[in-house]
Amino acid sequence: MKLIVGLGNPGPKYVGTRHNVGFDVVDVLARRCGAAMTTEKFHAWFGRGDLHGEPVVLLKPTTMMNRSGQAVSAAGRFYRLELTDLMVIVDDVALPVGKLRMRAEGSSGGHNGLRNVIERLGGETWCRLRIGIGEPIGDPSAYVLHRFDPEEEKVMGPARERAADAVECWVRQGSDLAMTRFNPDPPQT
Repeated sequence: MKLIVGLGNPGPKYVGTRHNVGFDVVDVLARRCGAAMTTEKFHAWFGRGDLHGEPVVLLKPTTMMNRSGQAVSAAGRFYRLELTDLMVIVDDVALPVGKLRMRAEGSSGGHNGLRNVIERLGGETWCRLRIGIGEPIGDPSAYVLHRFDPEEEKVMGPARERAADAVECWVRQGSDLAMTRFNPDPPQT
């Protein structure tokens, strides 16, 4: 079983914001595998599904971003998962809008949600998929709570789908192949 967690902030005022890109990708995955995200469990919106024969648990923490580790650690303990069976999807201000960057382990890179997950799990050896939301203009904490402008959204729509593709590749074939396939920019058509 794989645990796939999208980080974001709960509530209607945060829907569609840059900080909620992780939630958006989990929604794409939920649609693809038929998982209803209507149950609250582990301090998160929770769904179970199947991606290419592999059972998956999808989570969108209902804690605020900076306490996301609470949901991740609760679900991980309940299912007795190895850290290598965890994928966390998160926004990244250091990457251009729509750019994907998957890593099999690593630091928080200054992201408070990732920092809390690392603290709660006691380790960094789990996969994370960062999705670029662009460099902040002005105050970074305010920037991440804004929505994408129409031109950026033209990039982000396909990026969310590509991020879901990357997660599916990770589920089926592991992080090495997924990183090789999805970290480079997609070919231009």
